[in-house]
Amino acid sequence: MWCWVILMLLCCGWTQAFGLAELSRQLQSPGNVQGAFVQQRYLKSLTKPLTTEGKFALVPKKALFWHLQKPFVQQLRVRPDGVWQFNGGSWQKTTSHAAGQQRQMQLFLDLLGGNAQGLQNQFETKLSGTAQQWHLVLLPKTALMKQIFSRIDIQGDQAVRMVSILEKQGDKTVMRFVQVRLNVPLSGDAARALAA
Repeated sequence: MWCWVILMLLCCGWTQAFGLAELSRQLQSPGNVQGAFVQQRYLKSLTKPLTTEGKFALVPKKALFWHLQKPFVQQLRVRPDGVWQFNGGSWQKTTSHAAGQQRQMQLFLDLLGGNAQGLQNQFETKLSGTAQQWHLVLLPKTALMKQIFSRIDIQGDQAVRMVSILEKQGDKTVMRFVQVRLNVPLSGDAARALAA
C-alpha cells in the first residue's frame, strides 16, 4: 500500500515539475521588487574583491532602477529602450560607446525580471529546484555571449537572491540581494526614476 502512495506522489511530482515558464511567471508576477544589493567583483589581477553596495527597484518587464551608494554614488535606469544615467538634474541616455554596458544591463533586467524568452535567445538554460528554492544555470550559446561569459548562476525563491557571473577572461562577479520586498510602495528616488 505504501509503495503505491509513494509511487503516486513521485508521479504527481514529475507531472507538476517546476520549469522555466513557471519561473518566468513567478518572477514577473509582483508589481515591483525592491531591496539592497552587495556586489563583489573578483579580478584576476587583485587579491581582494572590489565591493559595491546600494539599492535597487524593479518593475518586471518595464524597468530596473540601480542606485549604487558605495564606494561612490551613481543612479542608473535600465529599460527596453536603453540605459539611462541620472546626472543630478535629469536622466541622460548613455551614449553608443557604452554598447557593451547596455547589453549587460539589459541582460541584468532580463535576469531579475524573469524574461525567459530574452534569456533563451542568448543562453542554454538549466533549471533545478522548486518554486521556493531554485537554481538556474545559463550557458552562452550566441557568439557575442560566448565572448563575454563562461556561465551565469542565479538562485532565488519568489525573487532573485543571488547572481554569480563568470566571465570568459576569468573574472567573476557575485551579487547578493537582501532586504528584498515585494509589492510595497516605491521609495522616492525609485518612484521618480521608474515613472519617467
